[in-house]
Amino acid sequence: MLVSMNSSWCGGIGLKTQQHARARRMKHEIDFVRLPEVSPSDILAHMSDPRVAEHMPLLTFEWDAEAVAKFVRAKEECWRRDGLGHWAILCDGAYVGWGGFQKEGDEWDYGLVLKPQAFGLGARISRKAVTFAKADPRIPFVTFLLPPSRKNLGALARMGAAFIGEVDYDGTRFLKYKLDTA
Repeated sequence: MLVSMNSSWCGGIGLKTQQHARARRMKHEIDFVRLPEVSPSDILAHMSDPRVAEHMPLLTFEWDAEAVAKFVRAKEECWRRDGLGHWAILCDGAYVGWGGFQKEGDEWDYGLVLKPQAFGLGARISRKAVTFAKADPRIPFVTFLLPPSRKNLGALARMGAAFIGEVDYDGTRFLKYKLDTA
């Protein structure tokens, strides 16, 4: 499955400083593809970056080839079971992270994990994902679980997400938000 959207700027992924101004004027495409469509080595490098782990309190192991394979299998199982799951996210064809929707009980939880070079793309990618959710009748609302280490939560408020409270997930405290999509 490929979900595509032209975007005003992909954050200058891999661009040198003098190319940033030109990149801002160009149209860049953000695509959502299935995880098996990207190289496992890209996912491994991404998830092994210590800057990614800073806001992932449940990431308590080192990633290796087997961890990537297990991760991709688990996310593909969500697609098989629920008809929806996490995507690999591409900017102009380059892998910038993964994210999407995962069924948690009766709720659809949205998660996004970007490469550090793509951290600035989060709001744009999330808006695209929420647009997808609003068009899907299975998703009356979306939840977001964020670790308390996340301090910049203005994008959630701008999207209309409401703070529900703190929840415990696998022994770790998270901040839970909800966004109605219907």
